[in-house]
Amino acid sequence: MEYREIGRTGLSAGIIGLGSEHLDNKPYATVEETIHAALDHGINLMDLFMPGEEVRSNIGRALAGRRDRMMIQGHICSVDLNRQYDISRDLATCRKYFENLLRCLNTDYIDFGMLFFIDSAEDFSSVFESDLLEYAQQLKRKGTIRAIGASSHNPVTARRVVESGVVDLLMFSVNPAFDMMPPETDLETMIGDPAGSMTGMNPVRADLYRLCEQRGVGITVMKTLGAGKLLSREHTPFAEPLTVGQCIHYALTRPAVVSTLIGCQSAAQVAEAVGYLDLSESERDYAPVVGSRRNDFKGNCVYCSHCQPCPAGIDIAAVNKYLDIARLDEAHIPPGIAQHYRSLKKHGSDCIGCGSCEYACPVRPERAIVVRPVPIQVRSTDPEEYFRTHAKPAEPAPAGDDGWLI
Repeated sequence: MEYREIGRTGLSAGIIGLGSEHLDNKPYATVEETIHAALDHGINLMDLFMPGEEVRSNIGRALAGRRDRMMIQGHICSVDLNRQYDISRDLATCRKYFENLLRCLNTDYIDFGMLFFIDSAEDFSSVFESDLLEYAQQLKRKGTIRAIGASSHNPVTARRVVESGVVDLLMFSVNPAFDMMPPETDLETMIGDPAGSMTGMNPVRADLYRLCEQRGVGITVMKTLGAGKLLSREHTPFAEPLTVGQCIHYALTRPAVVSTLIGCQSAAQVAEAVGYLDLSESERDYAPVVGSRRNDFKGNCVYCSHCQPCPAGIDIAAVNKYLDIARLDEAHIPPGIAQHYRSLKKHGSDCIGCGSCEYACPVRPERAIVVRPVPIQVRSTDPEEYFRTHAKPAEPAPAGDDGWLI
């Protein structure tokens, strides 16, 4: 398993995590098989948003004696009052269900207390401007939760969550179809009609990912496979269906992403998910498929590294990623970002202008058939210019600043 640091928390998670929704209403034997397989493969993070007592107890039983090897995202505000997966903003009700979660898991702490389903402006105000936020902060002060997180499907609201400075972790829906939808698209439309909603590479979502990396907020990914639609030739919005490995790789190449939470309900499915680690670069490569629908990524590097190798030895995806983060807020570039950029072996200033990257990029609006050198037209902007002009003078990095993800 490969592990990444979770923003500024000091914790690390495997790049493949476990989504447990499909363990709901399953016999204990299935739950045990799946969770034990996950642990055996090095998975150390799982999401548990379901409010049902049976599934919670089954998961707690399966983790007995191995609880310290699995970090849990446990959700505050997830209840089953009127339907299976309901939402409450009533403090007493939310406290009851969260305390039930602790009892069912037979534990005295949850690693990440996730404020559940913050999708609308109303959701934000009813949680972040209410006693529910104080409750979460109280749990953190007591050590009942180790960090505060939130789940969201809306990049506009999620940005407010991150800018609040309260959360260390954001659980967000990331896949190439969702990333091409308007920022205010609701979840039902995302799942039901991804092709009909796609308009182009959504800069609001891209900016959210960069903001999270800049602020040290890790992202765990839900809806990695687009509810399975991206794997279906009939339902995919692209010319060809993606593979599980390609979907995982797309998510893992977004800034700030720590782990993709893959829903599994058997040891075989866990093995298939972690099989991503054994895929070749060509098997992981999502760019040709994502670029097959339209030229919506024009002007936006998607960090796929399809342009490699660079004749000058530049890690083009890393350079562009740091540049995008620097551009996000030029007046407040985190010192760690500048340090990580300067630690690269080659920089944007080393570009020789051969143009090979432009012709190798699979999502260019007019992709050339043959890769060939071209005269210099526009040299890539060098992030060092931003760092020299805008970054603060060199000083010791604050604690936790080394946790920025590449």
